[in-house]
Amino acid sequence: MPRIASIDLTSSNIEIQETPVELVHRWLGGRGLGAAILSERVGREIDPLAPENCMIFSTGPFNGTTWPAASRFHVTFKSPATQAYGYANAGGHFGPELRRAGYDALVITGQAPSPVFLRVTNEEICILPAGDLWGQPTSLVEDRLRQEAGGRVAAIGPAGENLVTFAAIINDGGRAAARSGPGAVMGSKRLKAIQVIAGNAKFPMNPEFARLAKGMSQRVIRFPESQGLMNESTLFLMAIKNRVGDLPAKNHQLGQVPFIQNLDSKGFSKYVVDRRGCAVCSLRCARESAVPEGEYAAQIEGPEYETTDSFGPMCWNSNPQVVIRANELCNDYGLDTISTGVTIAFAMECHQRGLLNDAEFSLEWGDPATILGLTEKIGQREGLGELLAEGTLRAARRIGGGAEDLAMQVKGLEIPRQEPRIAKSFGLGHATSNRGADHLYGLPGIDLAGNWEAAQKIFPAEILPVLMDTADESYKADVVVYGENFCAIIDSLGLCKFTTAETYCILPADLAEGLQMLGWSIDEVGLFTIGERIVNLERLYNQRHGLDRKDDHLPARFTREPLPVFAYTPGPVDGSLVESGEPIMTGQIHNFDAMLDRYYKLRGWDDRGIPTLPTLERLGLEKYHNDHG
Repeated sequence: MPRIASIDLTSSNIEIQETPVELVHRWLGGRGLGAAILSERVGREIDPLAPENCMIFSTGPFNGTTWPAASRFHVTFKSPATQAYGYANAGGHFGPELRRAGYDALVITGQAPSPVFLRVTNEEICILPAGDLWGQPTSLVEDRLRQEAGGRVAAIGPAGENLVTFAAIINDGGRAAARSGPGAVMGSKRLKAIQVIAGNAKFPMNPEFARLAKGMSQRVIRFPESQGLMNESTLFLMAIKNRVGDLPAKNHQLGQVPFIQNLDSKGFSKYVVDRRGCAVCSLRCARESAVPEGEYAAQIEGPEYETTDSFGPMCWNSNPQVVIRANELCNDYGLDTISTGVTIAFAMECHQRGLLNDAEFSLEWGDPATILGLTEKIGQREGLGELLAEGTLRAARRIGGGAEDLAMQVKGLEIPRQEPRIAKSFGLGHATSNRGADHLYGLPGIDLAGNWEAAQKIFPAEILPVLMDTADESYKADVVVYGENFCAIIDSLGLCKFTTAETYCILPADLAEGLQMLGWSIDEVGLFTIGERIVNLERLYNQRHGLDRKDDHLPARFTREPLPVFAYTPGPVDGSLVESGEPIMTGQIHNFDAMLDRYYKLRGWDDRGIPTLPTLERLGLEKYHNDHG
């Protein structure tokens, strides 16, 4: 029977109980379970870095099974970046290992008197000293603990110890639970790592579930939309996004670069040394890359699209070796690559505008020494890194002089690598996401991907031509609401979005069927009710902390500054790309408030973005009515 462990690091008290069946049936697991526990235990009076904050490592009902890409685990906490609801999510093997060890969740509170790590097995949980690991990079911590006892390890690096607001937790050699600052919360508890050892334990499955899972895995391999991920990893997006102006560059001053051939999948291919995949994943979309020698020597799993854009076009850097090295530094220090790259780009634009200078680094666009040096300084909280470690919003407030307009963030969390003036569904999703700017909270890319086949199964036929027009804002809210509910389900089951909301290979009806094979009495409608319930609970948590419509907005750049998009053609001499003389189109958000109004209406929220009593009653959340403000 799966269990929930409550671990108080202050008192070293550990309590383990069987997971109440009704709790799982109401919230599924993973993200839903984490949101429910956080909402009950961490109020607005608790500081994110206080011992009373919870860190909830949770798994989903598909973790530990053979369901394809059931590799993700969830970490829920009050965020030091947003001062409200926070979570992070990562793949690899740690999540299935925790599930096979018999745990739905580890609920960690308190603060150890000195550095510790947790060793979790099927039989017991031990709090062990980690003084010799404190200050060490995540790669060394993982290697040492696995050499000692095996299993899987999730650890923080110096950035988490130094309470960098966007510090990450790293597992399985480079997988990152990164967004919202979980590493800082873990560091505040003096918890260096969690080692999970499941041994030979297996999760029981009936034969019908195993056959269904095998069929789903074969579908994923053959699915047309899977091929780009399988063959090129997420780097296949680089060239596509550059063509349409959806490749954020120079801190979102631009949406394209003339050096895309250096940073697309072909540009990185010379550095690829191996292919990898997460637990039970048939996609195997990860690539191991290496720069064998020289000043940028490094070896990583990756880089992925988000990291590549963050340290490439956003900083106006065209050197793939610098991207690989920056990725390695973030892994070892335990930093969110998205927030780190965006924060450095912010510093570069502040310098461009005459607002910021530094004695150590030039802060000039594309300067490798600035990119790599500031990454280290942020992790160490030294020099200019002390300021930038607070994230773009707090740093901008300290810099002044209009710097807040240059901070590409929502609710205190740096915007991921989509351009809202082109990818309007993503722009609205960044604004409404309850953990701050986030592409994976709703993954509303069905229109941008031109996935008509999936859209026809989801939305009314009469709105499809307008909904699928990427420039038309009329029904972007419909895409976001559906995506947010679907993604809440996916995160709660412990699944990767590449097989679900990214490609729409595996649909909600398939997930409901899988749960039925595990003994659940649930259908697709019931599943979506749970997804909607999770989103609303997260919304209520933020409202308890004073967040409402005023916080569901994008930086002014996206609503005030049109974005020119150019055509690029190979030049006649050396084949380098030449920009067209005039833009071929202009990206622009015309009426953001209208998109937000429709989003609130579809959600059943009032004009401030607060769930109404009828909505809460329908979702079984009426006890939270008026629990906000």
